[in-house]
Amino acid sequence: MTLSSLSPNAFSRALRQQPAQLAVGPFHVRLYATIASVQQHLAVHYGAFPVVGDDDFIDFDIALVRPLSLRRYYRAQVLFLFEGHTPFKPLPFAQAAAFFEWGLNWCIASHAHRYLMVHAAVVEWQGCGLLLAGAPGSGKSTLCAALVGRGWRLLSDELALVSLDDGLVTPVPRPISLKNQSLAVIRAFCPDAVIGPVVYDTSKGTVGHVRPPDASVIQAQVPVKIRHIVFPKYQAGAVTKLSTLSKGYGLLKLADNSFNYSILGVHGFNAAGDLCDGADCHAFRYSQLEEAVALFAGLCS
Repeated sequence: MTLSSLSPNAFSRALRQQPAQLAVGPFHVRLYATIASVQQHLAVHYGAFPVVGDDDFIDFDIALVRPLSLRRYYRAQVLFLFEGHTPFKPLPFAQAAAFFEWGLNWCIASHAHRYLMVHAAVVEWQGCGLLLAGAPGSGKSTLCAALVGRGWRLLSDELALVSLDDGLVTPVPRPISLKNQSLAVIRAFCPDAVIGPVVYDTSKGTVGHVRPPDASVIQAQVPVKIRHIVFPKYQAGAVTKLSTLSKGYGLLKLADNSFNYSILGVHGFNAAGDLCDGADCHAFRYSQLEEAVALFAGLCS
């Protein structure tokens, strides 16, 4: 059963009475979501996600609630609870849905150390895995959304989970986070993209999320081998250019973009090294999405 198998009324009623329990990639998430904007976010973006039963192990127990203070009413705020604790300061109430996505990122990055975790988007085309690693502002999420909008399979927008055993990337196909001008760019480039309600005035600026394709969610148990590691950089007016990097330099940049490379020690070094050994490493500058998509389609054909 998936979340969308419930009727809208039954869905809202169920979330008011009990938490949503969803399989999100390899993780089971229990979410208490009595806030209307969070319920709407789930309805728009998580309809294809499987519902897990009460007897299944829960990896992350999450709640988004109003604080028990005057901030319930005056300049209303929202709290993110993990296992009953508050790892973050409250945010404005209007940011509740985005807070769920940011908080879930933190849950995974803080606890999933059976993987090497890289700050990267991952997509796949005809069995060819493409890992787009980079810091915020590099344009990786915009590029990811453009590729997915043209039929690529989505494995990740934020976190590449690299198995320490076989080097394959485990999918976590969640909503793609877009910020500021990227929202208008993707609306124009992918008119069929489903973008949920936009949140304004966050610490990241204006934020919206693109719904992951149902087909990508259905294939969430199918890992992929990375064939190309790309470090993209959007630059206004730049000529589209893909440059080859040495595997050694690629390893250094991959380590710089990892959340837990140092924590894993030799296991992190081996996983990152094996990933680079089995893939070609590239630097990529772009300004035109159409050219970028065509280039990567040719690279992975």
